[in-house]
Amino acid sequence: MTDQNLVLNTTPHALARELSGLLLIGGELRPAATGKTFDVVNPATGDVIATAADGGERDVDAAVRAAVAAQGAWARLSARERGRLLVECGRRLAGHAEEIGRLLALETGKAIRTESRVEASLVADTLSFYGGLASELKGETVPFHPKMLTFTQREPIGVVGAIIPWNVPLYLMALKIAPALVAGNAVIVKSAEEAPLAALRVIQVMNQLLPPGVLNILSGDGPGCGAPLVSHPGVGKVTFTGSVETGKIISHLAADKLIPVTLELGGKSPMIVMGDADLDKAIDGAVAGMRFTRQGQSCTASSRIFVHESLHDAFLDKLKAKVDAMTMGDPLDEATDIGTIISPQQFERVRSYIALGEATAGAVAHRCSALPTDERLARGLFVQPVLFTGLPNDHRLAREEIFGPVTCVIAFRDYEDALAMANDSDFGLAATIWTRDLRTALDATRRLQAGFVQVNQNLVVQPGLSYGGFKQSGLGKEASLEAMLDHFTHKKTVILNMD
Repeated sequence: MTDQNLVLNTTPHALARELSGLLLIGGELRPAATGKTFDVVNPATGDVIATAADGGERDVDAAVRAAVAAQGAWARLSARERGRLLVECGRRLAGHAEEIGRLLALETGKAIRTESRVEASLVADTLSFYGGLASELKGETVPFHPKMLTFTQREPIGVVGAIIPWNVPLYLMALKIAPALVAGNAVIVKSAEEAPLAALRVIQVMNQLLPPGVLNILSGDGPGCGAPLVSHPGVGKVTFTGSVETGKIISHLAADKLIPVTLELGGKSPMIVMGDADLDKAIDGAVAGMRFTRQGQSCTASSRIFVHESLHDAFLDKLKAKVDAMTMGDPLDEATDIGTIISPQQFERVRSYIALGEATAGAVAHRCSALPTDERLARGLFVQPVLFTGLPNDHRLAREEIFGPVTCVIAFRDYEDALAMANDSDFGLAATIWTRDLRTALDATRRLQAGFVQVNQNLVVQPGLSYGGFKQSGLGKEASLEAMLDHFTHKKTVILNMD
């Protein structure tokens, strides 16, 4: 590919058509070996906007062969040079951020202003962050014996398979491919069936700078494309973000090969609002933490909010008013705050949970915002955010990951009870506590069973902050220097006898 192939195109529909039916293997765009494709649908209108190549075993094998052929020379480049190329990829992608953001909004239904444009810009930032860490790929000297020179060195694993989700496909892809590439590995991405286009565009732009075969991308379903990628003998590491069920399947496949895996899985993240909390800040934190602008489609969503009984009613009223003021509509409209659910299957799943909650004795469903009235969006997968009260912490809505704009607001009287309820979960990804008392805050951060705990804020994962869960929320960490070193390199011990 030459740079002329990448003329800026801010018309997302035209760009979607240009990318239709293609994979990128060995630096070249190509159709799937079988020629099969599947439809990519705009969830705001129900219209087919493009097709995606339905990759299978032959495409996986071609990608692995291309990656293996490229990886040796890539690893022989100095780490600083690999880092420089990643920084330059970030700079190049920053120039394409608007078109990529609009394409992402079109295929995922995530609002352009509040979600998709932001995510597209984070890709460039993440590549630049990891590019700057290249010189940290170093070992240690070990004072083992005075007559022996003993040291360790970091070496790449080889070929990495990166399987990404549909909810934040670009940012989570960047958090996988950037450390893997800087560490000297070649990478094969398997995109989500629901969101293959923007990810393909990112990889296409990066291939303008990277050697052919170093970074490849496939699209296809889990059994036909994902499983062959994990099982392929040429793949030495798998990193996956997605559901617990799929994560377990990937873990079993990887175990058969005895290769390492990183799994970032589900969550049912608690938010504890103490009686002394700043109410207005906690409300803003709940809106951000529930990822309402993303229709709640987040593994870190604050889908269980425990509020001290002294604040419960005021908290509920203010939270509802805040979400009511948000506009639901066309994801490509700058006025839109909230977009759509990703797919008909997820749409029906979310609605079934809402119906279950509404059918529960004593529960109250507080519906927020308003569905769009534009006739063009009549087939769109829009769901009103729902705040449930009156549900106990052992209810299915409070225990199972819904992945939609649904949260349970639960009153508590005693701090110990709130902690116990927060920890009573199969998941342990993220948690927050809101309090003005330093001792309470520090106690909670120590005792909350989650891998990413915040006090008086609810930020999303940030480059430089180690991110990963406990319990069913996964294995391993992402977004940090330790992630690059621990998960994308082998550590070799070298001993020179100088006697």
